Amino acid sequence: MTAPAAQAVRRRVLVRGTVQGVGFRPFVHRLATDLALAGFVSNTASGVVIEVEGPPDAVARFCGLLATEPPPLAAVTGVGVEDLPATGADHAFTIRATERSAGRTLLPPDTAACEDCLRELADPADRRHRHPFVTCTHCGPRFTIATGMPYDRAVTTMARFPMCPACAREYGDPADRRFHAQPVACPECGPRLRLVPAAGSGIRPARDGDALEAARSLLAAGRVLAVKGLGGYHLACDATDARAVDTLRTRKERGGKPFAVMCADLDTVQGIAQVSAAERAALTGPRRPIVLLRPRTPAAHLRLAPGVCPGSPQLGVMLPYTPLHTLLLGLPGDPPGPRVLVMTSGNRSGEPIVTDDEEALTRLDGLADAWLTHDRAIASPCDDSLLRVRADGSEQVLRRSRGYVPRPLRVPVAVRPALAVGGDLKNALCVGEGDQAWFGPHIGDMGELTTLEAAERAEEHIRRLSGVTPELVAADRHPGYHSARWARRRAAQLPRRTPVFVQHHHAHIASTMAEHGLDGTAPVIGVAFDGTGYGDDGTVWGGEILLADYRGHRRFAHLSPAPLPGGDAGVANPCRLALARLWAAGLRWDTDLPCVAACSSTELELLERQLARGVACVATSSMGRLFDAVSSLLGVCHRAGYEAQAALELEAAAASARDADTSAYTFGIGPGLCDPAPVLRALVADLRRGTPVPVLAARFHRGVARAVLEISRQARRDTGLATVALSGGVFANALLEEECTRLLAEDGFAVLRHGEVPPNDGGLALGQLVVAAHERQEE
Repeated sequence: MTAPAAQAVRRRVLVRGTVQGVGFRPFVHRLATDLALAGFVSNTASGVVIEVEGPPDAVARFCGLLATEPPPLAAVTGVGVEDLPATGADHAFTIRATERSAGRTLLPPDTAACEDCLRELADPADRRHRHPFVTCTHCGPRFTIATGMPYDRAVTTMARFPMCPACAREYGDPADRRFHAQPVACPECGPRLRLVPAAGSGIRPARDGDALEAARSLLAAGRVLAVKGLGGYHLACDATDARAVDTLRTRKERGGKPFAVMCADLDTVQGIAQVSAAERAALTGPRRPIVLLRPRTPAAHLRLAPGVCPGSPQLGVMLPYTPLHTLLLGLPGDPPGPRVLVMTSGNRSGEPIVTDDEEALTRLDGLADAWLTHDRAIASPCDDSLLRVRADGSEQVLRRSRGYVPRPLRVPVAVRPALAVGGDLKNALCVGEGDQAWFGPHIGDMGELTTLEAAERAEEHIRRLSGVTPELVAADRHPGYHSARWARRRAAQLPRRTPVFVQHHHAHIASTMAEHGLDGTAPVIGVAFDGTGYGDDGTVWGGEILLADYRGHRRFAHLSPAPLPGGDAGVANPCRLALARLWAAGLRWDTDLPCVAACSSTELELLERQLARGVACVATSSMGRLFDAVSSLLGVCHRAGYEAQAALELEAAAASARDADTSAYTFGIGPGLCDPAPVLRALVADLRRGTPVPVLAARFHRGVARAVLEISRQARRDTGLATVALSGGVFANALLEEECTRLLAEDGFAVLRHGEVPPNDGGLALGQLVVAAHERQEE
């Protein structure tokens, strides 16, 4: 009961942010009821609207608690309050139906199963015991089931599952934690599991609990399963079974690229990897990404198959994030089964992750022995996110997808409604308007028609959820990129009919600046190191030190160019890159050098003629290609089966000797150039002295970092700038990033590193967006 109207106040409150699909209305209802206030709460397209009436002190306390004690998954970005005339209302506080209106609110990402739901899953007395889709307001799918906004069951893929009376009671009870939890269901009314065997596999089809039991038995027997998750299918097998792992690797044509694994629990993780407190927090948090960990040697409890992560210094590990994963790895008392599963994206090499059930049966045919699937549709693909935890406890996201998307990022410049399409590798698009930017999920490499189609669907989905209607498109300047051609077609449908093309490395630096909230009024020293990017002069850039803001960039210095024999095709042969670097440095191809010995006489003759004549040899200043070349020169990796393999294996070698000594190789630093020739000569000499390869690799890493410091000092002397931004895929290298950061910080520089925005091309679209926004401001 409220106070009489003469003593009461009434306020209208609009709460903005991630406030739908997170239990915000039940939270508001409980808060108002506890304070004996009258009024109502409703979802709208602009956020949660509340009208509340009662004693002034109680109303003031209510408004204060809205922002300071929201539900776990909520993120309040603004609370607007308007005074209204008191009405004398004395009825109970109510929850009204969703209002359909113009505006924008935010949808939370998919979230790992909460402890309450997991307790119900394991409780034989609970009606959701062993229900693979148990969820509540505090956990479960959101982004991957939403088809529109405002978020309501009618605009999710759960709309086809009418609730049984028991679920409907929970859904309608403001005191229940499943109140208006849109994915709510139970074994009586929810999605159903089924096991579909591959033709000729000898496996019997099954449904529900029998399907799960059969799936666990198949994994224990060394079979490969396609498992439908939140954002797509995984291909799974027992990570301790060498034959199963090799079978999956062969079928997927994955080369030597490391697999990620899913462990049953944290104890299992600690048995195979070293885990810091910050890494434990990342593993067990609601996002449940893949976390790169240092393998434990020897493993404490069980031994992973050698084929899980050959040659990698790190092991990608995640914990179960759906009830189905938990059941697949086994509840207490279940028959023994694998405690660690390989869980890799359900796709063929170069294709996007599979989400459609019929497509899964065809596109994964020949890869899986059976499909563990269900009938809850996936509205949008969303691959697993990937991150590493730095020594200081901060996180560097390398793939931003499940658990992050579609949560927006705040940008420091006003953005006209725009779409940025990113690049052709590790593609993730971005839409923006005002002070917010929404990344779409990780899509992958844009070389296939299926990937381009996935990107188009991702744009449509993120536009629908964000409410952004683009007026312009931003894209990479590379004329041959599939993403740039898509941008041209897309721009033809918009008010600005030509894309804003942004230089690749400028976009990298701009993304770092935007993530750190820089408004662009002062330039930074931008260090952009990656494998490839179309340069202003038409050559392949990638070892760049730029002076950059959002308006433009100037190339202050760069790695001395060398020929890239065969262009992009040559990247798969680090031995050829090493020979090209030796040739550019005037060093002989002596047969005692590992990179020379790795090539046949015919290959050497052809490559020598190619370099001498400049046939199919584009010049490159790429730091990523220099890492590849040094990897082969030292005998670490001569032929790459996947992107960055040679550089990763070089980092692994360096990591094993990072404390062996503190010396570093010295680059030739001249006006505008960073010449690796002195480094290559020193490496050759130390190889011939018999210096251990890991020591040479560590000295090379330190040499690159000291070159960054020296060039940054030159830039500071010339310009007075003292902020350095580190970006590009090479800075996924933990040793290099940490050494650069340490040296620069000790010398008085402010160092900007990526956190939630990937340093690789997965973060490129944010830089394109803010550069395009600034160009629009100046028109």
